[in-house]
Amino acid sequence: MSDRRSRAAPSTPSEAAADLDRVLPLSPVAFHMLVALAEGPRHGYAIAREVEALTEGRLSMGPGTLYGSLQRMLEAGLIREAATPDDARGGHSGRRRYYALTPLGREALAAESARLLQAARLAQVRLGGA
Repeated sequence: MSDRRSRAAPSTPSEAAADLDRVLPLSPVAFHMLVALAEGPRHGYAIAREVEALTEGRLSMGPGTLYGSLQRMLEAGLIREAATPDDARGGHSGRRRYYALTPLGREALAAESARLLQAARLAQVRLGGA
């Protein structure tokens, strides 16, 4: 059985591009979850709260969406399980899993951000508001 927590780093630029093509475009949920992890590791509930705050409540995830998305993102190599931060030890820390961006996750977030920005600019031009 393979370890879903990490994927081998691509060894060539073409493999890296293929990995990126495989995960793009990101769903809105995955995009916002990666944004939430861009500042550092978080546990699942903290990711959900951050996504809700970032979207001003427009994107609220229940446990099924949250943990299903985390599992798919782990399998895709966008995120990895991370060690519990020292400042989070105690309380619920033994039950909480922390997640962090992988290099592929960071690259996918950057590429998706650029794609969305380009799409928004095009829409503004077409609407006459550029």
